[in-house]
Amino acid sequence: MGNTKQIKIKGGDVLSASEIGQYHFCSVAWYLQRCGYKPHSNLLEVGTKKHKDLGNIVDSTQKYAKKSRLLAIAGYLLIAIAILLFLLEVMIS
Repeated sequence: MGNTKQIKIKGGDVLSASEIGQYHFCSVAWYLQRCGYKPHSNLLEVGTKKHKDLGNIVDSTQKYAKKSRLLAIAGYLLIAIAILLFLLEVMIS
């Protein structure tokens, strides 16, 4: 038999969709990451920061969109109340 070395891989036998994409992009980098090696790169840090910044933008956009919907509903309710009051005034007069 050949001389084979067993390497413990983090995450076991389960692969995520992003890991499949990483493997497709660079199988060696994927393998090293699964074995626990961490890449060291200034560009990696820059990319991580940009992703965090983008995540913050998405979070704040979603928060403002929810506030906008609530304000629109409140506006429609006020318009409906104004129309009802107008019709009530017309009927009384």
